[in-house]
Amino acid sequence: MTDVAGSGAWVPDVLGDEFVQRTLPLGSDSEGPVVATLVRALPVRTVWQRLLGDRRPLADVDVLYVHGWSDYFFQKRLARFWTARGARFFALDLRKYGRSLRPGQTPGYISDLAQYDEDIAAALDAMREDGRAEGRRLVLLGHSTGGLTLSLWAARNPQVASAVILNSPWLEFQLPRFSRETIAPLVGLQARRRPFDTAPQVDLGFYTRAQNEVADPDDPVEVNLQWRPAQTMAVHAGWLNAILAGHARIAAGIAIPVPVCVLLSARSAYPTSWSDELTRADTVLVVDDIARAALKLGPSVTIERIDGALHDVFLSRHAAREDAYDRLGRWVQGWAAADRVEPQGPGRPAVPLPAPQASAQTAPGEGAPIGDRPPTTP
Repeated sequence: MTDVAGSGAWVPDVLGDEFVQRTLPLGSDSEGPVVATLVRALPVRTVWQRLLGDRRPLADVDVLYVHGWSDYFFQKRLARFWTARGARFFALDLRKYGRSLRPGQTPGYISDLAQYDEDIAAALDAMREDGRAEGRRLVLLGHSTGGLTLSLWAARNPQVASAVILNSPWLEFQLPRFSRETIAPLVGLQARRRPFDTAPQVDLGFYTRAQNEVADPDDPVEVNLQWRPAQTMAVHAGWLNAILAGHARIAAGIAIPVPVCVLLSARSAYPTSWSDELTRADTVLVVDDIARAALKLGPSVTIERIDGALHDVFLSRHAAREDAYDRLGRWVQGWAAADRVEPQGPGRPAVPLPAPQASAQTAPGEGAPIGDRPPTTP
């Protein structure tokens, strides 16, 4: 949780290998200086590709990944899926998460998802400074709360991204819509009076155990438990109010003008006690509710349901994980080919892409993150 990089410079990342990171200063708040952290992995190009041009299908693509709640970026294979196809891959640890968490800060806390516009704008600026040529296509990739955050951002910034891919996005609360609408005013009142009040911890650590149970012994995934604890980080009233406001925006319908791909488990399971069923289902979200909510994202939404997948479909057992990557590969291949030939139209990013700018703040409480861990409720 200490500073490992100075602002403005790419330095080696904790993931090692081809990964580097850059600290993005974001000013200060009541808890002190605030930063985000951008992680980068670049495609390997042969001598001939450097001399004659890279003809891989995603050679003109930049990917920006945003993690979920109680999480950070650590998925090397996900990055390599993209770089193997020629794309440049970037992952953003949002303020007060993972690499961006500083001593004295409340982990993951935010009172309005639109505040992350600053984090995303800083990331896009850094990507552009890092050689993002005009005309490169931008793919947004979000997991869980990161999927909620990016969905709202893409609707507010319709001229920037060329595609949106969501891995189990947290688009609806884990209660019937009527229940969400009933508790939202109570949470809002608590958020105004005592925003840092915490809810009781109900995560028993089963989601983390399920990931460990299904991991391949010959391909281990190393996780920093300070940045991604076995049980979820504390849930605060102000943060939960932001989440519920984001869900309400989705329920009302937003208009992402570019193709959206949503990857989900085929089923949910309820983690009241441990069983092997928890290694083959989403134990965080009600996936049927998420599938329905996804249809409110825009006019072009593909939903992929993956049998046996966990909440993070790319951390599932081998068969489900391979299925997830196969489905993503087919969707990306089709999108990449069609996107090159489709004419420009309303809401499609112009070529060259305009410089991304931070959008104006929306109404307070538009949202905040959850994602990789089972949520707690007041």
